[in-house]
Amino acid sequence: MKRPRQDVEASHRLISRRAAILGGVQLAFVAGLGARMQFLQVEQADQFRLLAEENRINIRIIPPARGEVFDRNGVPLARNVPSYRIVAVREDTGDIEEVLSRLGKVVALDEEEIERAKAEMKRSAPFLPVTVADEVTWDDLSRVSVNAPALPGVTPEVGLTRVYPFGSDYAHVLGYVGPVSDYDLDRLEDPDQLLRIPRFQIGKVGVEAKAETLLRGKGGAKRVEVNATGRVMRELDRREGTQGADLQLTIDSGLQSYVQARLLNESASAVVMDVTNGDLLAIASAPTYDPNLFVGGISTTDYNGLLNNKFRPLASKTVQGAYPPGSTFKMMTAMAALEEGLIGTDDTVHCPGHLEVSGRKFHCWKRAGHGWVDLQNSLKQSCDVYYYDLALKVGIEKITAMANRFGLGVRHDVPMSAVTQGLTPTKDWKQRTHSQDWVIGDTVNASIGQGYMLASPLQLAVMTARLASGNSVSPRLIKSVDSIEQASGGGISMGMNENNLRKMRRAMFDVVNDRRGTAYGSRIIAENMRMAGKTGTSQVRNISAAERARGVTRNADLPWERRDHALFVNFAPYDNPKYAVAVVVEHGGGGSVAAAPIARDITLQALYGGEPPLESYPTKDRGRVREQQRVLRNIEPIANIDGKDQA
Repeated sequence: MKRPRQDVEASHRLISRRAAILGGVQLAFVAGLGARMQFLQVEQADQFRLLAEENRINIRIIPPARGEVFDRNGVPLARNVPSYRIVAVREDTGDIEEVLSRLGKVVALDEEEIERAKAEMKRSAPFLPVTVADEVTWDDLSRVSVNAPALPGVTPEVGLTRVYPFGSDYAHVLGYVGPVSDYDLDRLEDPDQLLRIPRFQIGKVGVEAKAETLLRGKGGAKRVEVNATGRVMRELDRREGTQGADLQLTIDSGLQSYVQARLLNESASAVVMDVTNGDLLAIASAPTYDPNLFVGGISTTDYNGLLNNKFRPLASKTVQGAYPPGSTFKMMTAMAALEEGLIGTDDTVHCPGHLEVSGRKFHCWKRAGHGWVDLQNSLKQSCDVYYYDLALKVGIEKITAMANRFGLGVRHDVPMSAVTQGLTPTKDWKQRTHSQDWVIGDTVNASIGQGYMLASPLQLAVMTARLASGNSVSPRLIKSVDSIEQASGGGISMGMNENNLRKMRRAMFDVVNDRRGTAYGSRIIAENMRMAGKTGTSQVRNISAAERARGVTRNADLPWERRDHALFVNFAPYDNPKYAVAVVVEHGGGGSVAAAPIARDITLQALYGGEPPLESYPTKDRGRVREQQRVLRNIEPIANIDGKDQA
């Protein structure tokens, strides 16, 4: 059927109107585009010709300020201070050799630094600024600015560099920063563009490395206009980056400095841990080094001096060192037997000076033996035979399981470098590692912390804190991030029989406070400050039957590296435990002689929050302690907060 004529005409009129509207819109768009092109190509032609022919727009990364690090009381431990430097951009310098030659006539340049800068320019992007001279004076900066027309691509800058106000006291905790190396870049799949900036500083070891992502921040960018000679004409716009997070550690700087000074002249380490929340108040290794030497790049001479030192100043012994724990491990063997119900606290064992197992004699440290001893007396006098006998009853699997519960053989999550797991052996471990069967003698050795058993000072401090509290205390080193408190390490109840723990603590109390205790000479006199502890001496050499027959050679008569390690662990106050302390003196001889006095002094310093009164010490020690305190006052450093040279 045909449509009516009027309907067809109306439809044609509607289509014509739509076509007219669409055509008008298109015409308006073309007219606007033409007007914009005329504005850019005619009216702005001179400006864009100038930019195209004589100037260029460069985009440059703005390094963020690195986050700073503070102690638990807000004392700065790692700071950023202004540093004047001279940088050069390869694509703007033209003849780099000629420009650097001219620069050398304006300021004094180190030839080694110049060669390094040239090498960095070759392997870096041409638009990246490379540091030619670092930490220059204000006068040098002024001379470069005055001579800028003759130095294309060379720019004086004010940047930030890292400074460690306490120097060597925090070297093993904080670590240090240094320029990004090819090795650093190769380890990362998709490195941050900041790391491409030559001489950009990143954390190398310690907290600086482990918290690198937090501390680094995020880079910004700026657009600058440079002329044909490479000179910056003006900054067009800027987008600031984000400063790295500030960290607050659990460390007490006063206590840390004291501990470091007290360990002077020893190859040793010490850890002070809060029993209630796991805070590490001090964690020190000796000897140490100055991390400020590494910030700009340490010299070969200085580095070789540290590397070849037999006392290993570069090693953080508190977390990297793994030592036979010796008699400090006896509490683990005893707890395994007690929790299994295999012994009673009053059960006795006869010690004639040795125990024969499978045709082999295992000797006690006291050649004549201790006679009949129970648990408390065995720990107080550190009788080895008592624990040999326990080991035969308990077995290595249960001993190791108990040690693990108390934090031994566990890699604790602290942001320090190369944290060791230590070693708490099992039958399966020996088979997998050495392809050998476990023998009963291995268990006997392990019962007194010898043989395959290894632990770090940090692990020994954790063990002691758990004995003192009965809770699964874990070490905490970072207290807050940008003022946000981090999780406590207080833990929960370990589910141990409280009566067994009380017996163990009392035996440790007698070690220090009973006249027959192995650490009686290092006791604390102040009634409400008394400590409980355990000495340890771990052998680093085998003693032959012939040597034992003629008399074991004294440590003092042996070369340093063949002497026994000295250990001591303790907690205090005994009635209301607050701090746990672990001290290891490498090749120090006996724990009661070398390690216990250091641990006692550190414990008192922590308890009093500073220098303790002489009345806290036994009368016979007060003269020596008075002189020691005087010497240590002169050793403890005054922090260089501003990072300036001090006379």
